[in-house]
Amino acid sequence: MKILNLYAGIGGNRKLWGDEHDITAVEYNENIAKVYQDFFPNDKVIVTDAHQYLLDHFKEFDFIWSSPPCPTHSRTNTFLNAQGIIRYPDMALWQEIIFLENFFNGKWVVENVIPYYKYLIQPTILIGRHPFWSNFIIEKIKIKNILNNITNSRESTRIPTKDYKEGLAKCHGFDLSKYNLKNELLALRNCVNPKVGEYILNKAMNVIHEETIPQGKLF
Repeated sequence: MKILNLYAGIGGNRKLWGDEHDITAVEYNENIAKVYQDFFPNDKVIVTDAHQYLLDHFKEFDFIWSSPPCPTHSRTNTFLNAQGIIRYPDMALWQEIIFLENFFNGKWVVENVIPYYKYLIQPTILIGRHPFWSNFIIEKIKIKNILNNITNSRESTRIPTKDYKEGLAKCHGFDLSKYNLKNELLALRNCVNPKVGEYILNKAMNVIHEETIPQGKLF
């Protein structure tokens, strides 16, 4: 199956997908893209704007995963606003959902965080603190986390930074100690729980498989 992995980061959602698929990953940050390529050498990694790449290449894939940047949607904006940090929500999130829903013939999923405002489009499912939009059914599942008070969130700050970073690295299975990343904690916080990524891809594949099974004639 040809997969497009947009805003790939270091590959949290992709970690348990295996190597049997033809995967193209798009990541804007060159240093992060190099880490992804190191972890997943068989993937094609492209350093460019994922939002534009989707528009230009969506017809080439069977399954698309998109995780647009979440900071401008996060509920932390209510605190930032009080501190004088005022910004518009990035509408690329909603643009991609609408675009995929109307023009992409394959299976797709868009992931983000619970916003500080009312959803413009209701998500398909909420897993932990992450809403997912998709054109196939995703049942709710519980994913255990080894960290107390942390549930695969990009917003948790309830434990010391060092412990939080080490816990996320262990939880997601990424050792970033040999990389000179400017913000290692952010790279880990941006990861989707690998088990969630695996679960959702399997659901998409089951749907695709069911739709390609020839139907027998009724007598």
